[in-house]
Amino acid sequence: MAKRDYYEVLGVARSATDDELKQAFRRLAMKYHPDRNPGDELAGERFKEAKEAFEVLSDPDRRRAYDQHGHSAFEHGFGAGRTGPDLGDIFGDIFGDIFGGGRARERRGADLRYVMELDLEEAVFGVTREIHVPGLVDCEACDGTGSADRKLKTCGTCRGHGRVRMQNGIFSIQQTCPTCGGRGQVPADPCRSCHGSGRVEKVRTLEVRIPAGVDNGDRIRLAGEGESGHRGTPPGDLYIDVHVRPHAIFERNGDDLHCEIPIRFSQAALGAEIAVPTLDGEAQIRIPAETQTGRQFRLRGKGVRSVRSRSPGDLLCRVVVETPVNLTARQRELLEAFEATFDDGGRAHQPRQSSWLDGVKEFWTRVTG
Repeated sequence: MAKRDYYEVLGVARSATDDELKQAFRRLAMKYHPDRNPGDELAGERFKEAKEAFEVLSDPDRRRAYDQHGHSAFEHGFGAGRTGPDLGDIFGDIFGDIFGGGRARERRGADLRYVMELDLEEAVFGVTREIHVPGLVDCEACDGTGSADRKLKTCGTCRGHGRVRMQNGIFSIQQTCPTCGGRGQVPADPCRSCHGSGRVEKVRTLEVRIPAGVDNGDRIRLAGEGESGHRGTPPGDLYIDVHVRPHAIFERNGDDLHCEIPIRFSQAALGAEIAVPTLDGEAQIRIPAETQTGRQFRLRGKGVRSVRSRSPGDLLCRVVVETPVNLTARQRELLEAFEATFDDGGRAHQPRQSSWLDGVKEFWTRVTG
């Protein structure tokens, strides 16, 4: 089978830069590498093809010869003895998740997560809380160096480079040194308190200020308050995940608050002034006569000013007309007398029931018709 054009293999133009060649090869390597496609012979062939194309085009002399003569430029030993590009760095970036490594880097401290439960009022107005966070901190005995005498020596595993080379088949992969964690140095005399790690387990007490207006699911980042880094490397961060407990009266939706206001049917029929609670006191709502269940009243500015808003939301009160219970004999007598006044079945006074009955009649006519 004739070889495909190397530029076609990599999917780049003939004027592609070195960076564009490298990016194209990385993309194909991620897709076709044998370790990601076990048993797939076609993927293996595609990977070899891409590797060969990259090795030629990433070398200026070989690329020049290929541009002039095509594949025939290499039929008589052109480029013999050339080592080609060092693929170790490329594969270290691409396949670090497969081989457990990648380029050497200092071990930053781990990030920590803390779930903080708040009442609605605390979330709306803000609160300062004291929390206890377990994790790794710098060892006081050795100041986090891991060395009893604070002296370090060159790591014998990586010889001070901070990384080691691992052979995996035909590939040479660079990894962070497992002994020194990428620092290139290790304690000369390991600390007895932390056994040379530079860190010990401890529960820290932190005072955390929760800003006003946070909502359920918000996350607050406290930079540098995570676990200490490995022997002097930067610490991680602490993330506070906010969980707001359900409230007995209010339900939050964005910047708005919602609540239900139960009223007597006499108040709904005749109208009334109703006192309703808000987060900052009491407010009055005027219920007009003939109010039905489900009607909603809006109190502007009585909602929440979130951490992302310039102005507060609203409080929306939904009216629920309650049926009276535990009636006295006198109340029952009055209601019976009141019911007797509806000589036409009350349809003129029940707009929803009238439309409902009309709908029922239309339905039965359609079904039986």
